[in-house]
Amino acid sequence: MKTLDDYIRVIPDFPEPGVLFRDITTVFQDADGMKLAIDQMQDAVKDLDFDVIVGAESRGFIYGAAMAYNLHKPLVLVRKKGKLPWKTESVDYDLEYGKATLEIHVDAIKPGQRVLLVDDSKVLMEERSLRAIVWTA
Repeated sequence: MKTLDDYIRVIPDFPEPGVLFRDITTVFQDADGMKLAIDQMQDAVKDLDFDVIVGAESRGFIYGAAMAYNLHKPLVLVRKKGKLPWKTESVDYDLEYGKATLEIHVDAIKPGQRVLLVDDSKVLMEERSLRAIVWTA
């Protein structure tokens, strides 16, 4: 039986020397891989009570949309700076190879809503960007 590791292509020194990039496009290119990834993520949160799914750019969009559809939950997108057309809240953070800014619409999450943050199941976001998303939301 295959695991998610079997579907992920690992590329050393991308986008810069010393970075180990995990390419998940190979997960999406295989129907069994995509199903496995979504099923595992949904199984991991099955006992959590949440109102809205937040998908972090850009991998979280893909997984978050599939989970939101399957679980009948709204989806909120956290985007890179300048990509959202409405009023936003933003936060800057450091990456392994630079700096970035994330934004969310000011009205995307209502007071009291419980949020499930979705990136992808194998390529974990850096702790700094995770903190940034939680702070922004």
